[in-house]
Amino acid sequence: MEEKMEPSTTKLFFLAIHCLALLGPFCFNWFAFWLAVALYFVTGVGITLSFHRNLAHRSFKLPKWLEYSFAYCAVLSHQGSPIEWVSTHRLHHQFTDTWDDPHSPIKGFWYSHIGWIVDYHSRFGTPDALEFKNVGDLKKQWYYRFLHYTYPCHSVALGILLYAGGGLPFLVWGMGVRTVFFLHVTFSINSICHIWGKQVWNTGDLSRNNWLLGLLAHGEGWHNNHHAFEYSARQGLEWWEIDTTWYIISFLEAIGLATDIKLPTEAHKKRKSLCKNSTIE
Repeated sequence: MEEKMEPSTTKLFFLAIHCLALLGPFCFNWFAFWLAVALYFVTGVGITLSFHRNLAHRSFKLPKWLEYSFAYCAVLSHQGSPIEWVSTHRLHHQFTDTWDDPHSPIKGFWYSHIGWIVDYHSRFGTPDALEFKNVGDLKKQWYYRFLHYTYPCHSVALGILLYAGGGLPFLVWGMGVRTVFFLHVTFSINSICHIWGKQVWNTGDLSRNNWLLGLLAHGEGWHNNHHAFEYSARQGLEWWEIDTTWYIISFLEAIGLATDIKLPTEAHKKRKSLCKNSTIE
């Protein structure tokens, strides 16, 4: 399985989606705005709950119909297929803040934010990455193979539906503005959350907690927490660390849909805690 979006195609997509977003002020209406907000939440939680915590880290289990539904929502965020996204993220944790990390600020802020997306050879320069060897669990499932090979089709279909439903304003806000905003929020986890914020755990890397990205990224901004306890379904470990994704997982657990939820124990926290918290302003 070696099908990936070529660098020229990736660059063209990013240019097109940013140009579309620039039309936002000229195509504004409140229906389009609130549609974008709704899609921001649905597709964003798809990434954080499905691609990240459920598929990449196996932090909890869902019935297959629900797992697949959340994964489809994530596909509509335009961040890649589940196989590609999860593979890249697992490589990030395997080689965090080393030269083998797909997106580390040790290679420069711009590179960690967006440069790595269009740097094909850096992302897929090793045989393991080329063959997605670290996502065998997903490659075994027909649904994720289907999403991998048909990934662009779903974005095109969404664009057609948006335009049919509300014309250019729906397309610009529901596809352009919403996608660009969440892309840069997600990319900021790779860049900003490895440079600015607070470290409370001894992770041996550059990961930081950033409260603003905790809000904008549905709980993903508590990044030092995440690197300390990768397996944890909860990333906002303190009551005041807002983690929208965790609230949804908790609700799913309460109604019997989320099971085998992994959380750090007090003993785990004690081993990882820093004697003195350090903050980079």
